This record gives sequence, C-alpha cells and structure tokens, in this order.
Amino acid sequence: MDTENRALLMLVDDQPQNTRLLQLQLGHTHYEFMTALSGEEALGQLYGRLPDLILLDYMMPGMNGYELTKHLKSNPLTRHIPIIMLTALSDQASRVQALSAGVEEFINKPVDQTELWARVRNLLRLKAYQDQLAEHNQTLQKQVAARTHELTEAYRDTIYTMVKAAEYKDEDTGRHVQRISFYCLELAEELGLDEVFRDQIFYASPMHDIGKIGIPDAILLKPCSFNAGEWDVMKTHCAVGARILQKGSSPYVQMGAEIALHHHERWDGSGYPNQLSGDSIPLSARVLGVCDQYDALRSKRPYKPARSHADVMQVLSLGDGRTMPSHFDPQVFSAFNRISPRFEEIYQANND
Repeated sequence: MDTENRALLMLVDDQPQNTRLLQLQLGHTHYEFMTALSGEEALGQLYGRLPDLILLDYMMPGMNGYELTKHLKSNPLTRHIPIIMLTALSDQASRVQALSAGVEEFINKPVDQTELWARVRNLLRLKAYQDQLAEHNQTLQKQVAARTHELTEAYRDTIYTMVKAAEYKDEDTGRHVQRISFYCLELAEELGLDEVFRDQIFYASPMHDIGKIGIPDAILLKPCSFNAGEWDVMKTHCAVGARILQKGSSPYVQMGAEIALHHHERWDGSGYPNQLSGDSIPLSARVLGVCDQYDALRSKRPYKPARSHADVMQVLSLGDGRTMPSHFDPQVFSAFNRISPRFEEIYQANND
C-alpha cells in the first residue's frame, strides 16, 4: 500500500513491548505508527503531525489514559481523533469514566488480534467519513460566504445607484449623504450598538431623503422659504421614500425605508409625518435625526448660509425655536455631545 495513503496510528503505553506487539498485530504494511511511553510524551508529539486514531493504555504512571483522553477531547485540534482504550480493568465505573471523557472504543487486555483489526478498521472508516463531511461543510461555508459577499455588494451597488439618482435632483446633497454615513457610524459606535446595526446604518442612512425624487423641482430647488402649501408637499418626501424602498429585500434597504419614513419624527412628538414620540420612533431614525440636523445646520443652502460647529452646537443644545433639544432622544443626544468634535472632523474632511 502507498505510504501516503496509509492511516497514521498513535500507540501510547508505558511498556515498549506492548506498543511493539500492537504494531505486529496491526501490520506495518497497513498503517504508519507513532509511539509514546506516557501521556505527557503523547501530547508533546501532537504538536507535529496529527494521527488518524489513538490507541492508549488506561493504566500508566503520571498522566493515565483517562486524563490524556480529557486533554485530547478538550482541544479543538485533537477532539475529532477517535480513541481506543486498552485496559485490563473490567469494573463498570472505570469504563463509564472513560466514556464520559470521550473514548470511542474499549479493547480488553490481552488484546485479541481479530477484535483489534475490526475496531481499528471501523473507527478509521468512521473518521474518514467525518473528515469528508467536515471538508464538504467547509466548502459549503466558503460558497455561502462568497455568495453572501456577492449579494451584499449587489445591495450596496443598488443603494449607490439610487442615491446618485437622487443627487441629480439636488446636487447639494452629494457630500451631505457621504457625511451622514460617517456621522451615523460614529454615533452608533458611541452608543455601543452591534456591528450588524452599524454596518446597516452606514449604508442605509444615505437613502433618508430618497423620496425627494418625487418632489417637483419648483419646490425642491426653490431658493427661498416655502409657503404653507409647498411645505405640505415637501413633507411628503418621507412617505414617498418609504414607498420607493418598502419592498426591498435587502436589510440595508429595509432599514433605509424605516429611516426615510421616520427621520423627521421628534422625540417630543412634534415631528412628521406621523407625530411619533419617544421609543415609538425606530432607533435608526433617532440616530439619523441628530446627524441630519447637525449637518443641515452646518451646510450652506440657497436660502441660508453655512454655520460654524460652535454655532450649531449652541443651537442644538439651547434651541432656537425651530430646533430644540427636546426633539432628540436624550440618550442619543448625550452620545452625540460626547463625540461632537468628531462630527466637526468629518464635516471638514468631506466639505462641499
């Protein structure tokens, strides 16, 4: 038999004549062997090549077979290796103890060659099947991971396309949506939100104003304040955005729809379109609400000048009639205040 295809057996016994006898009984032409005279020596050898099966004596000085089995089965690198325990003990308690440690088979001493052959062969067949199954599972996991990555990139490409389309309606929003992504990510991290939420809000937040695609240019691009009727039309961009995004299957688009609908709601219930208040407003929209208002106050528009970071922080903290601290989730607003210098850095690095 080709050496490269032979299974490697580890024989562990404190009596060298016992390991030599096992090799004779099993046959040098069928298997490769590695031997150890103690449990400690066996563990040391396992830092190199791992065997396909281990045969070990129960009664050994120092680390006995039970203790060695516990070490092997507690280590992820060796727990899959089947173990046959050779023992002259016949009491039930010792066998139960060894089984609880993870031993697969017992062979009584003196060893019967026919039984030895059968048990070794069967366990090696089982391990070969388990190895094949594990390899297949790894292949499937890699395929799933690759497909998931492809889908995620496709979702992100779709988001980018939609946001770019919205920018054609209002060129001033380009840098704004870039900054919003970074603001939301920083704020979500400060709030201790998990990685999934942070990833989703980074890509979902630029879609918050996607509904402005449905607003007439005469209103959207008006260089002065809206009259009452125009303001009513402008406020419909929340519902329009939610309708555009609501059937998306991507978690990014689903969060985007949630944000689009609710990002103008206020903690005190004075927002729109549904006058939600407190925790009834989705967390994603509460996070974006602070970020969006900060950037809106900072940014130059046809109807207003840009404002400094210091001025905006004063407005947000003290209020100016139109913007009030009561509009924001107190916990989110507190986190924003802690990291507000980072918002200034993001604004300066991504200025229009």
